[in-house]
Amino acid sequence: MPTVAFPGTHGAYAESAIFQYFGEQTPTLPCRSLEGVFDAVESGQAELGMLPVENALVGSWPRVYELLLERDLRIRAEVIMPIRYTLMAAPGVTLGDLKRVRSTPQALAQCEKFISRYGLQPVPAFDTASSAQELAQNPQPDLGVIGNELAARVYGLDILEAEIEGAPFNFTRFFVLGDEDPPRAQRSKTSLIFGVRHAPHQPGSLYRCLGEFAERNINLTKIESRPRRNRPWDYLFYLDFEGHWQDPAAEAALLGLLRRASFVKLLGCYPMATTPHPSRGEEDAGEEDMHHLLDL
Repeated sequence: MPTVAFPGTHGAYAESAIFQYFGEQTPTLPCRSLEGVFDAVESGQAELGMLPVENALVGSWPRVYELLLERDLRIRAEVIMPIRYTLMAAPGVTLGDLKRVRSTPQALAQCEKFISRYGLQPVPAFDTASSAQELAQNPQPDLGVIGNELAARVYGLDILEAEIEGAPFNFTRFFVLGDEDPPRAQRSKTSLIFGVRHAPHQPGSLYRCLGEFAERNINLTKIESRPRRNRPWDYLFYLDFEGHWQDPAAEAALLGLLRRASFVKLLGCYPMATTPHPSRGEEDAGEEDMHHLLDL
């Protein structure tokens, strides 16, 4: 079974995504940063990496896309995980004892109704898992932490309330990264980055690039622009489309894109995940595609 690197400490949502996709016995390697996950896979410390790339409510992690451009790891799979927030506290502490609650600004915002109902003071933190770890190491009877149920189990904290998030349709999309392409799946998705040419007096460059896909009835599932770091007011475009790049229509679209774009980098072609219904358990998400990566 492969060792999978992830950003953060044990109990992070990225580690939950690993267990959801590969199983709870999967060896994991926590890394201090997103860059650290790339380093771990490239150096052989881990066979694969798990990185959050997009949340349904708050949008993308831009730094992940920048690293995919700068580094050479391939996207081997996508994992879509429901995000459930749990209120935890030191053993023996009750909900009535709490006066403050610590978590990330995003988690605090998404649990605002619950926090207001009990009159708790929100305390922003860098991440959820390290907040749980710190509370376990330094118990405070008036402080709770909002985070992952896994973090409560890892650090021996009591779960006071589960599923306290305000929005049921909260999902995070993760990429599984490796140094090889995965086996071809029945339902594939392809991700790439491209830049457009900016010749004088030639508007519509992006329109013509995207037209290569529209003309061939290829469904684009994501397009996002990011500023280029070395050229002010110039942008790169991150694009996902349904299908395998070796499908005849996709191959023709990519050839057309290569003629029109300033550059194209293929990030990976991988099994397409299905967004689970909020009432379904996390264990249902991605099960049908997991076996593609266990053939390492």
